[in-house]
Amino acid sequence: MLHIESVVGDRADPALHRRLHHLEHRHAVDEIVIPRADMDRRRLRVTTPKGEDVAIALPRDQKLFDGAVLYIDDERAIVVRAEVERWLRLQPSSIAEGIELGYHAGNLHWRVRFEGESLLIALEGPAEAYYARLDNLFAGRRIRSTLLTGSAAA
Repeated sequence: MLHIESVVGDRADPALHRRLHHLEHRHAVDEIVIPRADMDRRRLRVTTPKGEDVAIALPRDQKLFDGAVLYIDDERAIVVRAEVERWLRLQPSSIAEGIELGYHAGNLHWRVRFEGESLLIALEGPAEAYYARLDNLFAGRRIRSTLLTGSAAA
């Protein structure tokens, strides 16, 4: 098992970028995809796509981020990729439905953003689970929904 105790740097850093570019030509860069919900964690254990077990234990002053280089030498590198975030845009049909939707989102501790008259909910599981929790609001078309991913949700 590889133990990571600090972030080496950012893949966008020119010196690291050059080194990674050479390793990529040899297919020696392992990119681990980490869910957005886990990006704030300091300790986690992951398996790279090439099957290497990695234990990450970062100090309090460091965070994972998209493009974080966790390990690099002359033979290989391990880089973090943040999972594409998915959002559910909900548009209530009236103020009353908006209040009820807000109540449910708050009561369920969902991570939300506001966009005009829409409520955007960060999906941290299957969309069907969110739809099931709001089934009574979807009945009678009291709210409408749109599933967003990546830059469409920004």
